[in-house]
Amino acid sequence: MLDIKYIRENPDVVKKAVKVKNSKVDVDELLKLDSEARQLQTQADAKRAEQKLKSKEARGESPELKALKTAIQEFEKQESELTAKLHELLCQVPNIPFADVPVGKDESENVVAREVGVKRVFGFKPKDYLSVAEALDIVDVKTSAEVSGTRFGYLKGGAALLEFALIQFALSVFTSQEKLGAIAAAANLSTISAKPFVPVVPPVMIKPAVLQKMARLDPADDRYHIPSDDLYLVGSAEHTLGPLHMNHTFAESELPVRYVGFSTSFRRESGSYGRDTKGIIRVHQFDKVEVESFCLSETSRHEQDFIVACQEYLWQQLGIPYQVMSICTGDMGAPDARQIDINAWMPGQGTYREVTTSDLNTDYQARRLGTRVKREGKTEYVHMIDATGFAIGRTLIAIIENYQQADGSINIPEV
Repeated sequence: MLDIKYIRENPDVVKKAVKVKNSKVDVDELLKLDSEARQLQTQADAKRAEQKLKSKEARGESPELKALKTAIQEFEKQESELTAKLHELLCQVPNIPFADVPVGKDESENVVAREVGVKRVFGFKPKDYLSVAEALDIVDVKTSAEVSGTRFGYLKGGAALLEFALIQFALSVFTSQEKLGAIAAAANLSTISAKPFVPVVPPVMIKPAVLQKMARLDPADDRYHIPSDDLYLVGSAEHTLGPLHMNHTFAESELPVRYVGFSTSFRRESGSYGRDTKGIIRVHQFDKVEVESFCLSETSRHEQDFIVACQEYLWQQLGIPYQVMSICTGDMGAPDARQIDINAWMPGQGTYREVTTSDLNTDYQARRLGTRVKREGKTEYVHMIDATGFAIGRTLIAIIENYQQADGSINIPEV
């Protein structure tokens, strides 16, 4: 969330962010509640001071002291109610987008920053991935529909082996200081640390309060909830990687702290009825390699640039053409100050499809999580970045479509 002091001092900036991010929170109502809460606190403090003074003067509890006690309790009750309402509104205020983030209403106004790679010229009409995969019996969505329902799929044979190869490939890059240093140098980010990412297999269930602190609970109807245990299934490994340092204070010398996690993820896809209903593009259960970084405020922009450079390296090694996209304000998540996606070329579909994302959340999540860094005798909130290593299903799709052969087989990228 944003610092309430920042909102008080910059109401117009916050209102603009609310507008361009398509948020509905009432900033004026929030500021009104904040003012009322502070007035109540002042009144309660005055009554407490009076109570303390009267207590010293009196022997036992006089009627006047009883009245003061009752008044203080009433102030505290009102203050508690106002604070709860204020916190609820604060949680709805989105992060402030960076000045160079394109302003737009939805994904149609995202901006292509660059295109990389050469599209393959086929000597035959390329098929979509599902036609190729079903003919090879490496993806089965018909049986999964009978077993689990729509938006599920079996990966079999070569597809299953390819998933584990992709995971190992991503880990071999993110855990190698030598490779990370070379990627940073090639991206002209020589000042950025080449510190490796620590591999993690995180939990795939999370408490609602912690998911709320990650600002990823909403939309709640897109999450799978287990009422008997009051737990949510994660929609990405970042949901449980981010809280790894909840209520923790780093030493400045420790940062950046980086993790690369692998998990199965779950989404109800409640807002995508009618979209990508066939195959394994938009499914309820999928596997991802995800990265999370905790860094200093002044290095976070370069840290995100570095992570994007790592993502590009992975796709360059796969030899698949892609676009780097600057995501507009209306298509960004509430915690994001800057979002950069990669869309890979899918020749069987004749279009680019999103395969990675990178979210720079500044201190928006860290403020809720209580994740700080101590420097020069003071503490401040760290900046947090989450990003995709490989979204396995979509990466498989891109490989199948770009490397399909006329006889129906698939050449696997050398890497």
